[in-house]
Amino acid sequence: MGMKTPVEPSMIVTGGGRGLGAAIARAAATAGYRVGVIDVATTVEGPAADGHDIVSFVASVSDASAIESVFDEFGTPDVVVNNAGIVRFGPLAEHSLDDFRAVVDVNLVGTYVVASAAARRWIASGSHGTIINVTSMNGVAAGPNSGAYAATKAGVAMLTSQMAIEWGPHGIRVNAIAPGLIDAGMSEPIYADPATRAARESKIPLGRLGTSSDITDVVVFLASEKSGYIHGQNIVVDGGVTGSVIAHLPRPQTVDAVGHDQ
Repeated sequence: MGMKTPVEPSMIVTGGGRGLGAAIARAAATAGYRVGVIDVATTVEGPAADGHDIVSFVASVSDASAIESVFDEFGTPDVVVNNAGIVRFGPLAEHSLDDFRAVVDVNLVGTYVVASAAARRWIASGSHGTIINVTSMNGVAAGPNSGAYAATKAGVAMLTSQMAIEWGPHGIRVNAIAPGLIDAGMSEPIYADPATRAARESKIPLGRLGTSSDITDVVVFLASEKSGYIHGQNIVVDGGVTGSVIAHLPRPQTVDAVGHDQ
């Protein structure tokens, strides 16, 4: 009796046509996944030219019928990475309702649309699956002039918890990753300015900006069986910056002596 050929695992990456999403798609393909990229762009930058097994689909994550069509064509994936996201910068009081709704529609509603489409298929077939939602350090600590972005990312973190408690009993594992100051994707224009780059690096306890591989390594880990008992978590990957606010506040040296009496 011959040996069975191992079935190649599959992964869908939303917003995978460029930036961090493209890096995730390449890393997953290198790790042995058959990858499907969903993006609103008409062309995919990077992955398709690297010789990896990556298929591209043009669709909006908030369009439920389009996502169902992608899954029909690609097949039900083993792993879904909800990376698609947009931001509309500007003072909150001056934000247009259209811009606010657009960010909610892609970041929060889109995450639900793609994740639930996969979950329904897994539950119906009695199979297992893994969902990895990309949140942000801004879902933990809001930043100025970012409109609905922080609220949507905090919402995705809570949605991850909701998915985890409802879908875990079906064998569906759900986690989130909250990138910090990453020199990739939407943040690249920020770090093109050397002064801004240096100022931000100086506030990170590990002393450097994050790279796309800092995020892709965590994605590949969470997609694998090596993380099989990690569930319902929002893993902050930020070099320690989110938790370091107290370190940047003034403090008299007189209180730092060991054994100082209160």
